[in-house]
Amino acid sequence: MKVSRKNALLAAATVNDPRWAAVVAHDARADGTFFYSVRTTGVYCRPSCTARAARPENVTFHPTAADAERAGFRPCRRCTPNQASLAEQHAAMVTAACRTIERAETAPTLEQLAKQAGLSPFHFHRVFKSVTGVTPKQYASAHRAGRLRSELGRSGSVTEAIFEAGYNASSRFYESSSHLLGMTPSSYRAGGIDSDIRFAIGECSLGAILVAQSDRGVCAILFGDDPDELARDLQDRFPRANLIGGDPAYEQLVATVVGFVEAPALGLDLPLDVRGTAFQQRVWQALREIPAGSTASYAEVARRIGSPTAARAVAGACAANMLAVAIPCHRVVRNDGGLSGYRWGVQRKRALLEREAQA
Repeated sequence: MKVSRKNALLAAATVNDPRWAAVVAHDARADGTFFYSVRTTGVYCRPSCTARAARPENVTFHPTAADAERAGFRPCRRCTPNQASLAEQHAAMVTAACRTIERAETAPTLEQLAKQAGLSPFHFHRVFKSVTGVTPKQYASAHRAGRLRSELGRSGSVTEAIFEAGYNASSRFYESSSHLLGMTPSSYRAGGIDSDIRFAIGECSLGAILVAQSDRGVCAILFGDDPDELARDLQDRFPRANLIGGDPAYEQLVATVVGFVEAPALGLDLPLDVRGTAFQQRVWQALREIPAGSTASYAEVARRIGSPTAARAVAGACAANMLAVAIPCHRVVRNDGGLSGYRWGVQRKRALLEREAQA
């Protein structure tokens, strides 16, 4: 009777431990955060181990594999907890591939990267995208574009910057320069000089609102408490652009945006000048597909874009969004439905969601 009571207490303690749920679910996300041993088998495992579930009264949790081994347990042969997990192996492999891409003068081919990783091109492509959220080609393009932005700031000429950034021919770059920079490379190099950006600041129930527009479309919708701070934010983004204060005709555009903020049912059909990395563009497109009045978690958005492990990267893309309400990052919530970080404040996020729900 005493043994049964002791086992019942041990089982209850294990079941009530939040780590037990990860063990039952074979949750790979918990790998590396703890290990568990089974008294009757004498082995210890990682949380994702697919071995038959142990009785909870026989389970002990350990912070590290070394702790489990000091307690006298040996590593499970199925999940090999004393070795790097599959997720850790993939992360290390993709990190090495990223460094190879970054060091290369010309972008390595998929076949070259796959051979370095010891995988088939198809398998490598799938693993790389699951870890980073983008394909190897997209990562190489984004890295090269980043190098170009840096080179444009310090090279003697635009042509020199193009070749220093790794483009084999200037024609290849100019085909996509507007998409990468949002303006001509000469204008970008000069901090936006010669590019006209019209803007106006208005008021709405959520505070001050700035709407800016390039010749390609609306490039910024910003909320804030201080109108001057919003203007400085825009100026910092394009320090030498020709910022033009809104005339009556342009202020009508601001009124349209304010109207949408106050009454989401009106809809917002405006040309947008969306600037971001390939991954950010994919996330922002997915956000625009979330219906008004609905929400999705960061993990759900990651799954929708085909990168189920990229929830944190999705959150980063939401934080980088410069087009409030037009790209509705306010519709992305935590897995439990709670509201978390919003570039323009959680209170504004809550207000926007409440209005959409009522509409």
